[in-house]
Order: sequence, then structure tokens, then C-alpha cells
Amino acid sequence: MSLDDQFNKAVEDVKELASTPSDADLLEIYALYKQATVGDCNTARPGMLDFKGKAKWDAWNGKKGLSQDDAKQQYVDKVEALTQSIGKK
Repeated sequence: MSLDDQFNKAVEDVKELASTPSDADLLEIYALYKQATVGDCNTARPGMLDFKGKAKWDAWNGKKGLSQDDAKQQYVDKVEALTQSIGKK
């Protein structure tokens, strides 16, 4: 199975987790997904009162320089770890 196939499967698998992952895990998944699909962060940091938006932006910006293939592999690995620890629906 190619890396793109594994990534696409992981994107579907994350929707089937038995419970919601922790906030830290959600931010990690978000950042890796954005880095894998878009590349380096290309937007301005959200305003001071947008706490959720800033947290997401900071997480994604923290992946700057990571190649899209490396981000896909890390995403697949993270979802597999969450699937093992949380389980599927």
C-alpha cells in the first residue's frame, strides 16, 4: 500500500475512533494533516481572542519545514497509535 493510500485510510480511520482524543492529540493530528496536505503554514496568526484558532495555527506552524511525505507518515503512525489505545467504534 502506498503512503498516499495509507494516509487516506488513516484520515478515514480517525473518524471512527471510539472516543474523542485529548486536545493535545487533536492538535497533533490537525497539524500533521495540514502539513501533509498544504505544506508549511501560509496564513496569518489568528487574533488575540481566537484561542482555538491560535492553538491550531501554532500547532501547524510548529511543523514548518517537515516534508509532506514525512507529515503523512507521522499522521499514519499517530492515528494507528490512537486506534490501538482508544479503539474504533
